[in-house]
Order: sequence, then C-alpha cells, then structure tokens
Amino acid sequence: MTIFGRSISDVILMIVPLLMSLSVHEFAHAYVANRLGDPTPKERGRLTLNPLAHLDLLGTLCILMTFFIGLAKPVPVDPRYFRNPVTGMSIVAAAGPLSNLALAIILALAIRFVVGSESWEGVPLFFRDPIANMLYIAFYLNLGLCLFNLIPIPPFDGFRVLSCVLPRETVLFLERGSLPIMLVFFVLFVATGAVGRVLWPLIRSIASFLL
Repeated sequence: MTIFGRSISDVILMIVPLLMSLSVHEFAHAYVANRLGDPTPKERGRLTLNPLAHLDLLGTLCILMTFFIGLAKPVPVDPRYFRNPVTGMSIVAAAGPLSNLALAIILALAIRFVVGSESWEGVPLFFRDPIANMLYIAFYLNLGLCLFNLIPIPPFDGFRVLSCVLPRETVLFLERGSLPIMLVFFVLFVATGAVGRVLWPLIRSIASFLL
C-alpha cells in the first residue's frame, strides 16, 4: 500500500524529519528577527521549535508528495523594528535556509561517524535500519528545503535575501506580482519537472561532498 506514491513505511519515517526540518527553519526566522529587535514572532508564539506552531496543512502535504517542495506558515515579521529594514529582512530570510544547511551538515556527520562506524553494525537490525533511513531522509530533506527556499522569486527566502541588492522599484514590482509569479512557477514545475531537474543534481553534488 502506498501514499503519495510512497510506501507507508517511507511516509512514516519522513514525518519526524519533516516536522524537525520545518520547525528549525521557521524558528530560525523567528529567532533572528527577535534578535534584531522585532518582538512580533515571539508575541505570535512562533519563537518555538514546537511544530504545531509552524505547520501549514497544504504545504506539509506538498512536501510529503514531492519529498522537498512545500512550505510552512510564514513567520510574521515587522521590518519597522529593524535599524535597516531591507538588510534586516534579508538577514531574517537567510536564516531559514542556512538553518537547514546547518542541520544537513550535522546529519551528515551523524551518518558518517555513527551510521558508518563499525560499532553501528552491532546495533539490532530492527532499530538500526529505521534510524539510518530516517537520518538519510532528514539529510536530503534539509538540503532540498535549503535550495528550494533560495529560489530568487517571491515569496521565497531567496528573493528576500536578494532584495537587499536589487533596486527598490524592482523589488516592489516583483512583490506586487508575487501571486501570478508563484502560480506560473508551480504550474511549470508540475507540468515539466524543471525545478526538480535543476535542484536534484545540486542536492546530489552537495550530498556527495558532505557524505
């Protein structure tokens, strides 16, 4: 029996990595915004690693269906609290993908030095295989979330990071057209798989370096 084209066991093993990865990503946004002087994320209950505070049902289902394409509830940020609103928003935006990259590096170290160790072979098989699979899923999921969120179109983090060097008029123009841009993006992805064909080679290249 399968769900979203995957075995039930694969979906179950993906739940914990998914909740962890999304929570870390959104917490990073909230934490950096709070550190830069914006109390909004804390006031809205987003300065937490509790996944229930961050999950978006549709976005979570998208990740389960595609493995790495989806989203969580955006963290509310008020740039008026920042000394430099444009730079502040770029730093907050960068925190999310960077947190996923940091988590992927930590997971890669666990895979190399724990799962890859001789002592790991002595762990009972019924425990060893699910944990190893979960670590690999979490590793690739975090790489995917990092790269996917760095796509430089609104409302992705990559656009907000890039906005600090773009002309203000260009940023405002793209922000006003964010909805049709997103619709076109997802239609093109579903129809052609172009984004996946670009991102997966990058993911595999980074994975081969880290692992």
